[in-house]
Amino acid sequence: MSRYGAMYGPDLTFLGVSGCDLSEPASFADADVVIVGAPFDGGTSHRPGTRFGPSAIRQACYLPHDGSRPSLALRVDGLQDLRVYDAGDVEMFAGDIERSLGALEAAVYAVASSGAIPIVLGGDHSIALPDATGVARKHGLGRVSLVHFDAHADTGDIEFGSLHGHGQPMRRLIESGAVRGDRFLQIGLRGYWPGPETLSWMAEQRMRSYEMTELVARGLDDCLSEAFAIATDECEGVFLSVDVDVVDPGMAPGTGTPEPGGLTSRQLLDAVRRCCYELPVVGVDVVEVAPPYDHADITAYLGNRVVLEALSAIARRRRDAAGGPPWDPRQPLLDGR
Repeated sequence: MSRYGAMYGPDLTFLGVSGCDLSEPASFADADVVIVGAPFDGGTSHRPGTRFGPSAIRQACYLPHDGSRPSLALRVDGLQDLRVYDAGDVEMFAGDIERSLGALEAAVYAVASSGAIPIVLGGDHSIALPDATGVARKHGLGRVSLVHFDAHADTGDIEFGSLHGHGQPMRRLIESGAVRGDRFLQIGLRGYWPGPETLSWMAEQRMRSYEMTELVARGLDDCLSEAFAIATDECEGVFLSVDVDVVDPGMAPGTGTPEPGGLTSRQLLDAVRRCCYELPVVGVDVVEVAPPYDHADITAYLGNRVVLEALSAIARRRRDAAGGPPWDPRQPLLDGR
């Protein structure tokens, strides 16, 4: 589990934060957050390319890679107010999915066991199984709820003769007991998959899935508030899994299974901010950024900003919990605080 660097591309840390080595616990003993790369696309069912996602997300910014990003909205610097390290990429061979997912689970568990929050840069969505499992092993199986932004339910059973793939991790998480079905909240589903049999299985598990028609009819904020109430009931923490294809492909073209009619990038960033500010988030992954299909790095920039919104909101939540004045999104920019 030693620091591998980057499997695809230059060995750069996320926006210039300090590196660490998961085989040397002392190198991240004081961490609040550890970023882990999962450059894996061996679970894709359509277009591969997400193995290049971690490198693209780390680099996608027009500002200096100086380990500092003050948030105009939240009045914090997520890279400075938190102790953030980057452990590099986990070695993940696309031709051996079980070995690769096992290595990732070990890495995520090592981070969570240290008391830090793992933020995993994917990679296809098959990595959600080891990501959420590694966190649940620390906080208690069935004691971590999951908030899942995605166009697809990812609750398939056996595909291409395999139990593992990017269309199946949510079923495997529930079947294993790592996450309870009735504490599984899915936001942004749409399109033409899955079929009735899989939807019936999801209903039997008491999953709560917000399809885009419901989000439009009720409003995203109301649906998020309802989902948050469920997520915080009888659970010790929340794992946030963000598939960039939850966003309309007009704003996130660089992904393997694009589905028209999704959220705007603005809606996703606001939702991620709310999640990490209002919920006790204990782990995050950002998946399905596929640079070969991106245009002008649009999707890579979005993935980078999802990570920054999460970090900034976690930092602001901690500041407010320490006794500072609570954040007010209506406050004018130049009023301070």
